[in-house]
Amino acid sequence: MAHIIVFGNEKGGSGKSTSAMHVATALARMGHRVGGLDLDLRQRSFGRYIENRRNSIAARDLTLAAPMLIELPEIDPDTLGPDENIYDLRLSAAVSDLEGRCDFIVIDCPGSHTRLSQVAHSLADTLVTPMNDSFVDFDQLARIEPETYEIKGPSVYSEMVWHARQLRAKAGLSPIDWIVVRNRLGAQYMHNKRKVGDALTALSQRIGFRVAPGLSERVIFRELFPTGMTLLDLRDMGVEKMNISNVAARQEVRDLVKAMNLPGVTVDF
Repeated sequence: MAHIIVFGNEKGGSGKSTSAMHVATALARMGHRVGGLDLDLRQRSFGRYIENRRNSIAARDLTLAAPMLIELPEIDPDTLGPDENIYDLRLSAAVSDLEGRCDFIVIDCPGSHTRLSQVAHSLADTLVTPMNDSFVDFDQLARIEPETYEIKGPSVYSEMVWHARQLRAKAGLSPIDWIVVRNRLGAQYMHNKRKVGDALTALSQRIGFRVAPGLSERVIFRELFPTGMTLLDLRDMGVEKMNISNVAARQEVRDLVKAMNLPGVTVDF
């Protein structure tokens, strides 16, 4: 059975698709068979990133590993039973298609609550929730008291993850390893960074997730998207000497993959 990694939250602009692409590409470069599904049927950032990669590999005659992207299959609505949901069936068919061919399936969810996202969370062996390092993004995980920063209760998104965990438990599946990733962790605003970190630590113990380091705000991440390349591919693109920022960004990708502690993965880049 393929190990399913879901990148999900309900807020856009957190670097979710960029993180998903770098993790998927890192696994592929290490020799693992990786499938990709993009459930954001409108924006398709993850899907277009993989397509850009395929096009660049072909145009530049490169020998580079890439995730295997497939689309959700179409299903005739007239074939549905009375209690069947067409999105459930489309996602189930896509996952079944990839499971026999892949070691890992990376699923990128939209930055909103959809039926596809809800079902994908229940399929996750590993759930990665990227967030910008601010209380604006923290609000997607929990509500806090504005004066004391005391946690008042879980968010709608956290409750959805809890529900997904319940569904997996009833089905006899392994628990979800939920990882909250702090993206765009700036060097300044140390006071705010500490408060967000303290709040995350308290919340992680309450609702059960791990906190991992993410990707900083760097221009290189935006520049790589049109080519479909990642920080791991720079030398293959002819960059003989990386600058300090690129070296640091590559280390961030390495630290993220290592923190995910995926089965059968030895981080060697």
